[in-house]
Amino acid sequence: MHFRQLFLATALTGVLAAPLAAQEVTADTVVATVNGTEVTLGHLISLREQLPAQYQQLPDNVLYDGILDQLIQQIALGQTVTETTRRIELQIENDRRAAMAGAAVARITAEAVTDEALQAAYDARMAGMEPSKEYNTAHILLETEEEAKAVLERLAAGEEFAELAKELSTGPSGPGGGELGWVAPELLVEPFAVAMTSLEPGALSDPIQTEFGWHVIRVSEVRDTPLPTLDEMRAELSQELQTTAVEAEVQRLVEEAEVTRMTAEEIDTGLLSDTALIED
Repeated sequence: MHFRQLFLATALTGVLAAPLAAQEVTADTVVATVNGTEVTLGHLISLREQLPAQYQQLPDNVLYDGILDQLIQQIALGQTVTETTRRIELQIENDRRAAMAGAAVARITAEAVTDEALQAAYDARMAGMEPSKEYNTAHILLETEEEAKAVLERLAAGEEFAELAKELSTGPSGPGGGELGWVAPELLVEPFAVAMTSLEPGALSDPIQTEFGWHVIRVSEVRDTPLPTLDEMRAELSQELQTTAVEAEVQRLVEEAEVTRMTAEEIDTGLLSDTALIED
């Protein structure tokens, strides 16, 4: 039975009795029995770790009844099965292997992420990197080159860039005076980016054609974008360290293990879907 079905029916009912003193409680503390089968606090903690993310956010006093009810109902249902089938045995074996592998992964990832390893990974990532540049840019987008040239003539005559953008630009930035704000070249189409990065602050571009039309570009300021700090990259680098460590350890262990295996050419792979093979 799915946790959600049981949880929704029970999570908001009942109030816990006064809690046991913290020093009296261990993982082996029995919190329920079902026909003599014990449910311990450890069982609840283990199941709580496996809950979907949306339930992990709920307070423990709300989760308690839902988790305990699920375990009680699982045991009651399980007690109606008097013989262990081959299907069940195989599932238990696979679940145990997955749990053991998960414990190994947790150990490997915990050991992989140290302050020293993070610093080394950050230094390697930053080696040779230079701050990129951002450009405070505005543009007027027009349909033809002739219109763009006419705009340049009006600007040369002293008309305001923002006012011409509001009047003439066909782009979404027109009502805002053509302002694009601070933009990085790599986020823009190439002809626009090339023209923008060639301009000195305050300068205007010649008419530039892109797939959107013809642009007159103005750059007001240029600034360096600072390189990310270690703290800003900590989550990304931690994930990379963990992934690398797990992959390397798995490869090492498999290479050192005595492994025999049948290839797909040596077995009828269609048998993979033959569930009758695991029926008693």
